[in-house]
Amino acid sequence: MTDTARLLQQHSFIELGARQRAKTLLDSGSFRELVDPFQRVMSPWLERQGVVPQADDGAVIAKGTLGGRPVVLAAIEGAFQGGSLGEVSGAKIAGALELAAEDNRKGIPTAAILLLETGGVRLQEANLGLAAIADIHAAIVDLRQYQPVIGIVAGSVGCFGGMSIAAGLCSHLIVTREARLGLNGPQVIEQEAGIAEYDSRDRPFIWSLTGGEQRFASGLADAYVADDTAAIRQRVGDCLEQGVPKRVRSQQHEGYLARLAEVDTEVQISAQAVRDLYTAACASTVSDLPRRNLPGLRPVPQNAGHSRGASWFQALAGTASTAAGLPASVRVADGSLDHYPARYLAVIPEPDNPFPRARQGEVGLLEGWGLAKAVDEAIEADRNAPEKRALVAIVDVPSQAYGRREEALGIHQALAGAADAYARARLAGHPVIALLVGKAMSGAFLAHGYQANRLIALRDPGVQVHAMGKASAARVTQRSVEALEALAASIPPMAYDIDSYASLGLLWETLSVAQIEQPTADDLARVQACLGQALADIAQGGRGLSGRLGAPNRAASARVRQLLREQWQ
Repeated sequence: MTDTARLLQQHSFIELGARQRAKTLLDSGSFRELVDPFQRVMSPWLERQGVVPQADDGAVIAKGTLGGRPVVLAAIEGAFQGGSLGEVSGAKIAGALELAAEDNRKGIPTAAILLLETGGVRLQEANLGLAAIADIHAAIVDLRQYQPVIGIVAGSVGCFGGMSIAAGLCSHLIVTREARLGLNGPQVIEQEAGIAEYDSRDRPFIWSLTGGEQRFASGLADAYVADDTAAIRQRVGDCLEQGVPKRVRSQQHEGYLARLAEVDTEVQISAQAVRDLYTAACASTVSDLPRRNLPGLRPVPQNAGHSRGASWFQALAGTASTAAGLPASVRVADGSLDHYPARYLAVIPEPDNPFPRARQGEVGLLEGWGLAKAVDEAIEADRNAPEKRALVAIVDVPSQAYGRREEALGIHQALAGAADAYARARLAGHPVIALLVGKAMSGAFLAHGYQANRLIALRDPGVQVHAMGKASAARVTQRSVEALEALAASIPPMAYDIDSYASLGLLWETLSVAQIEQPTADDLARVQACLGQALADIAQGGRGLSGRLGAPNRAASARVRQLLREQWQ
């Protein structure tokens, strides 16, 4: 058959809408949509901002079969709001994955397929979208224990933001030539780091670093297929046949840290250099690479940058020795909490960080994989212990790292490693508490803190939660920073302050201290008492994140889950 004849026989997957993509993948006649457009479950936040909502909120959830196997499929509509996820669309995906995991615990083998055509968090619903994506991450890690979760990034929007972390958590990831996969969108990187770092108008450059072919060639995707519905369906079937991998990519921190040790950060990295670095071992064996001298694996330097996170880590960890073998920007120490064994974790500024874009406390490549290593070591050490140590994430992270090296080397995958480890620790019975003492922003918070059983925040103007910095958020939403702040005053999910965030029902507790920058003995005692109370509360509850669904400002999230459950069987 000639190339021309072969092309004429292909049917584009990319040209289809989300609902058509879902129907194409599932067995004929098996497609059944849940919470469909006729239910009229739409975003409660968009009309208040002059944005016309969509009846399905840009997410299609369907149950059916593929090759006779029961699956649930979530397809994101890239044509609506750039495929961004808000409260309703995020709850639909998270809720469906949660029910699939329940099915498996009941002996009903239900796998999942995610069609990831998304820009990440919908900024008009910022903190509710971010929370929903954290729920999606938790549900993927839970379901992935039983059945494969298969991600597909086809095009033309690509997969960015917190949902790129979701892609990094999948059991199997399929990409096309037209796909793009990265944590930070090109315009956001240019906004934060400058055009010399990342030119958002240079499309060949962007695809060379984050395009589907590059991601597959560098081991950050498992399959590379043509834009053809039959080929994609066949590859999904192959992934279902393979089942649950022995070890997923997001658990391979040792191998990735070893490879990052070889990066010359004095020069900008090229696409070919990434391939050469990562393809010496494919994704399934990168963790078996020989250990090398890892960058930043040295005693914490005396000139380590000051931060609230560093101060609170020192106060809470006390005289406990810091763990060795981690990047200098990742502080970890084993101590106690209310007579209970505890591991304290923090990301701190590191002026000598070999990756320049991660020197101010940002969560970058080393930080993501370093956190994954620190948490995973606790899981392994306590696997057979009757009492599993608590994990206390001290959160003071201004953002993820924005840079060319970070995107090229897969920062989304590094952050997936951290989120994966925290979620697995929680599922394994480790109480996980996040203490917000500074900024908790975007992908950095998703990686470090958002998988906690309980979130606690100190009351202070410097404690902020959001999906994006103000300047970038203003640019993306086409507003001035002043207009953004004015709108946020009446739209709680868009606000940065901790009181607005608390109104969403995501915080377990807030408390005030006298000196947040340098805690006093009384401050420390108050926080320790609150952490101890959280520990006791976790012991009375489950291991999931459902406790965050009770607030009126998150009522739509609970309503979506109720409808999904009613329509599931």
